Amino acid sequence: MEKLFPRAFSLLLTLFLFPYLLHSQGDSSRQPPRPLIFTPHNRSDSDPQQVHITLVGSDHIRVSWITEAKHTQSIVEYGKAPGAYNSVSTGEHTSYKYFFYSSGKIHHVKIGPLEPSTTYYYRCGGSNPEFSFRTPPQQFPIEFAVVGDLGQTEWTASTLAHVESKDYDVLLLPGDLSYADTQQPLWDSFGRLVEPYASRRPWMVTQGNHEIETFPILYPHGFTAYNARWLMAHEESGSDSNLYYSFEVAGTHIIMLGSYAEFDKKSSQYKWLVADLAKIDRKKTPWVIVLLHAPWYSTNTAHQGEGDSMRKAMEELLYNARVDVVFAGHVHAYERFTRIYNNKETQCGPLYVTIGDGGNREGLALSFNSPPSPLSLFREASFGHGRLRILNQTHAHWSWHRNNDSNAVVADQVWLESLSSIKACWDLNDEL
Repeated sequence: MEKLFPRAFSLLLTLFLFPYLLHSQGDSSRQPPRPLIFTPHNRSDSDPQQVHITLVGSDHIRVSWITEAKHTQSIVEYGKAPGAYNSVSTGEHTSYKYFFYSSGKIHHVKIGPLEPSTTYYYRCGGSNPEFSFRTPPQQFPIEFAVVGDLGQTEWTASTLAHVESKDYDVLLLPGDLSYADTQQPLWDSFGRLVEPYASRRPWMVTQGNHEIETFPILYPHGFTAYNARWLMAHEESGSDSNLYYSFEVAGTHIIMLGSYAEFDKKSSQYKWLVADLAKIDRKKTPWVIVLLHAPWYSTNTAHQGEGDSMRKAMEELLYNARVDVVFAGHVHAYERFTRIYNNKETQCGPLYVTIGDGGNREGLALSFNSPPSPLSLFREASFGHGRLRILNQTHAHWSWHRNNDSNAVVADQVWLESLSSIKACWDLNDEL
C-alpha cells in the first residue's frame, strides 16, 4: 500500500494536468484510433524492466533498463550461449522527477566489442530474465524497419506484430514514441510494451513534439523523460545534445536530426550537421539517410508548413551532401515523394517519405490537398510501417506495409539507386 499510493497519486495528478499541457494537434479529420494499451509492471522491483538496446559505435551496444529498487547494480552480463555469460560490463544510472512522479533507477550500460551478425544472450543487473539480441551485419545487405508516431494503442500492437513477423536488423523511429504527454506512468507502460522488440534489435530514435513535455518555470527546456530514458549515441558522434546525432552501420551513415532543437545557421545543431556531413566517406558508407520529425514536404492538410523553417535552414546542406532518403513522421499518414530540392524534382536530391502512421492514439490524418502535387507519388492515410533493404553499394528496396487485422500488406514499393553511384550528381557538385 505504501508504494501504491504515490504511484496512483502521480497518475491522477498528471491526468488532471493533461488537458492543460497537451500541444495542439490541429483540427484535421482523423480516423478513430483503437484503445490505449497500458502495460503493467509484473516483475519484482529489483528485476529489469523496459529493456531496450541501441547502437554505440561500430561494435558496441548500449543496454538500457529500469528498476524500481534503488540498490540494483548497473551491470550487464553477456555471452554467446544461453546462461553462459563470459563477459560483464558496468555502466551508469540516472533518475528524474516530474512534478510528483519519481522515475525508477534508469540504467545505461555499454557492452562490447561485439561480433557482427551474432546472437548474444544477456541479463541486466545480475537478475533474470535473460534476454537476447542479434548484432547488425558488418556489410550489405542490411534491412531497416522504419516506423514513426508509434504510441501505445491496439494499432501499435498490430504494427509491432507486423514488424516482428519478418526479420530486420535495426529499427528507425523518427519521433513520437510513447505519447505520454507529461503522464509519466505512460512512459513506463510504453517501455514495457516495446521491450519484447526493443531488447532484441537496436532501436534508434529521434524526438518528436510529444517528447517535449515543457512546463513554464518548472520544466522550461523539455525532454526530461526522453533524454533520461532513451540515451542515444550523441557523444560518440560529436553532438552536444541527445536530440541530434549520427551513427554508421553496414555501409550506411544515418543522421537523426532534432525538429525541436534550434536549427538556424548559428545553432549548435546546424554547426554539428555541417561537420558531420563533411566527415562522411561515400566509399565507406555509400548510403546516407536522414530522419527528422516534422516533414519538409507534405500534401496532407495536417501540420501544414510546420517543417518549413527547418527545411529552409538545412535543405541545401542535405542536397549538397547527396543524401539519399529523408524519413519524417508527425503527419499521421504515409506519403512518398520523388527526389526533391527546393520544391522541384531533381535526380540528385533526397527521396522524401512521411511515415507517421505507427499507431498513435490520435488517429489518422485523412485529408490531403487536392489536386495532388506532381511531386507526391503515393499517399494513403493508413496505419503501417516501412522497410528499407539495402542490398549493396548501389541499390536498395523500399516498401510500405499497410496494417490490417491479420497481416501487413505491401501497398507501396520502389527501387532506389544510391546517389553516390550517380556520377552526374557529383559532377554537378563540382560546378557549384
